[in-house]
Amino acid sequence: MASTTLAFPSLQPKFQTPRKSSKPTTRRVNVRPISASVSEKPSVSVPPAPVVPVEPINLPIRKIPGNYGIPFVGPIKDRFDYFYNQGREEYFKSRIQKYQSTVFRANMPPGPFIASNPNVVVLLDGKSFPVLFDVTKVEKKDLFTGTFMPSTELTGGYRVLSYLDPSEPNHGKLKRLLFFLLKSRRDHVIPEFHSSYTELFDGLEDELAKEGKAAFGDPSDVAAFNFLARSLYGTNPAETKLGLDAPKMIQKWLFLQISPLFTLGLPKYIDDFLLHTFRLPPFLVKADYQKLYEFFYESSGSVLDEAERLGISREEACHNLLFATCFNSFGGMKTFFPNMIKLIGRAGVKLHTELAQEIRSVIRSNGGKITMAAMEQMPLMKSVVYESLRIEPPVAFQYGKAKCDLIIESHDAAFRVKEGEMIFGYQPFATKDPKIFDRPEEFVADRFVGEEGESLLKHVLWSNGPESESPSVGNKQCAGKDFVVLVGRLLVVELFLRYDSFEIEADTSTLGAALTVTSLKKASF
Repeated sequence: MASTTLAFPSLQPKFQTPRKSSKPTTRRVNVRPISASVSEKPSVSVPPAPVVPVEPINLPIRKIPGNYGIPFVGPIKDRFDYFYNQGREEYFKSRIQKYQSTVFRANMPPGPFIASNPNVVVLLDGKSFPVLFDVTKVEKKDLFTGTFMPSTELTGGYRVLSYLDPSEPNHGKLKRLLFFLLKSRRDHVIPEFHSSYTELFDGLEDELAKEGKAAFGDPSDVAAFNFLARSLYGTNPAETKLGLDAPKMIQKWLFLQISPLFTLGLPKYIDDFLLHTFRLPPFLVKADYQKLYEFFYESSGSVLDEAERLGISREEACHNLLFATCFNSFGGMKTFFPNMIKLIGRAGVKLHTELAQEIRSVIRSNGGKITMAAMEQMPLMKSVVYESLRIEPPVAFQYGKAKCDLIIESHDAAFRVKEGEMIFGYQPFATKDPKIFDRPEEFVADRFVGEEGESLLKHVLWSNGPESESPSVGNKQCAGKDFVVLVGRLLVVELFLRYDSFEIEADTSTLGAALTVTSLKKASF
């Protein structure tokens, strides 16, 4: 979901009517809520030619602190710190403290023997991080998963769009194809979401009545894939050879691609040997992948016709559609939806009541229909979605390779980065930067309400670009940026049209939160 998902017509912020914010203030301002409009097609632009960066005037030039250690030994030591000895968050926090800098040198997993060069310049603040979006300064070729690239045997032998730099000819063609896909199917998104997630909520209620609790994960995965298949391809998976098995197939396929970035909780030496030392063989998911490919090939006739008009073979296009739907979109929803439900659930009844009142009032005044225009009149709901994307972005990592010698600025200093050096950013630190956000670690539901809140959207970066900007064929911002925001809004709207409040238990998992629903209070007003 972060480098490329499925495109949706642009949702551009505008200002309209006022709403009170809970953030403390020392002056009165006229505030207006987040709004959005639909355009016929996304913007198309070509990045300008690289320019020589101008050295900053006001910040001191500082040598980048940190080192990579002894070759081979240093990367493995850092890998064990990252996964086992410290954990991801402490790995970064401890080095910020050690170097007194949010920019430093370190190794990023997996290292030997999967990644030939784990050396990176780490960016952990909201000021330095955006250089990773500037394709005039950084190259994005084969960097979607970081310092290693999964075997193309997992994608039909093709380097799919997420691994292409905008300078490569196929990048623009494939991104246009994704824009075409969702534009041609956009009228199906809202009704198919309602259908798929009504089935989800019905199932959760039945399970809750029988067992006193209901696992959210597997039913949510089924709903997500059903929604994507029905809305984007007009096909119900249950009526095909896939049946209800697609989510499990996709998860195995995803795991083989990103396993070097995670742990299974096994004893550390066994876990490290199995996941981080050698690549898992693609043949383990070959049969499942072929079934998924056949499903998309049979369901994508008009889109594959468009691909040929754009100069892309039907085979390459189909592998890209599969990747965009299963890795970017399904994988993104698998992470984003449980995380957002967790955050809203923990916020408590007061927020639930405010959301239910806002959502139901607007829908009633709209004749009982959920529409794009109606959701634009729900400032609190929209802010909740943005805040969820800020505090727990679906994809935490961004990478770029310096195209030329650069000067990168943090809040406190400037740093020289040499051409060819790998730059890495851990997004949760950038989007919880205390020099940008008040109470950065807290889930503040109305953070983005009003003009003052709206101004902070440029610091919400989950889409491989600022929320205030739009994807184009000339950049690497998520092609489905607005689609993801839309489905997040739809989930909150459907939830609070149906329920006054809910309670959950949350645990951690490899992708997103592991949720158990313990209470669903049906709508009473």
